[in-house]
Amino acid sequence: MLEKIKTMYNPTPGMPPEKIGPTVGQNIGKITLPSTELRFFDLGGQRDIRSIWPKYYDECHAVVFVVDACDQARLTENWQVFDEVLNSPRLLNLPLLLLANKQDNPTSLSVAEIRESFDAWQRARSNRDTEDDEITNKPKDKGKGKAKIQEDREDRAERTGGIQKDGTKEWDDGGAKDERMASLDVMGVSALEGTGVRDAVNWLYIRVQNARKM
Repeated sequence: MLEKIKTMYNPTPGMPPEKIGPTVGQNIGKITLPSTELRFFDLGGQRDIRSIWPKYYDECHAVVFVVDACDQARLTENWQVFDEVLNSPRLLNLPLLLLANKQDNPTSLSVAEIRESFDAWQRARSNRDTEDDEITNKPKDKGKGKAKIQEDREDRAERTGGIQKDGTKEWDDGGAKDERMASLDVMGVSALEGTGVRDAVNWLYIRVQNARKM
């Protein structure tokens, strides 16, 4: 994605698609737009790479989360990671864009299908958490032990952003996450053909400019 952006906006083109592999670590690039320079940090999505993501949170002005719309087998994992991003207090007030990549491929899910996939995953997780709470509150759980019950509750709360990782301090976003989800923008792109890339960059440009005025 970033190499296509470089090619479309900079005098020096980015790497051709046939030479691009999965991002390992980070890939950095920048483009110049009227009154604004957008600097991109393309961070790899592999499990061992995700630990470096929070190091960039305090410096970024917007977040773009890219999913492979052809790889339906990994969507559940994608949504788990995306939900962690949504739940980060440090990113709560930043513009967030979800991109469904590979729209050039006839087997890819559409923008509407990607949005529905995430909504369905959220509903399923919410139902599981509700069922877990009901089981935890049943009399038979009295013999489970307070430590174990507390551990289960903390695990669920950490997944949903209810409390911090230490399991003690509750974090109330005041409904900000629900508001963000209601207005979440999902766009379709093709990093191979460039379809939708300019729309995504314009989306970023407008929101970064608006954030500066606030």
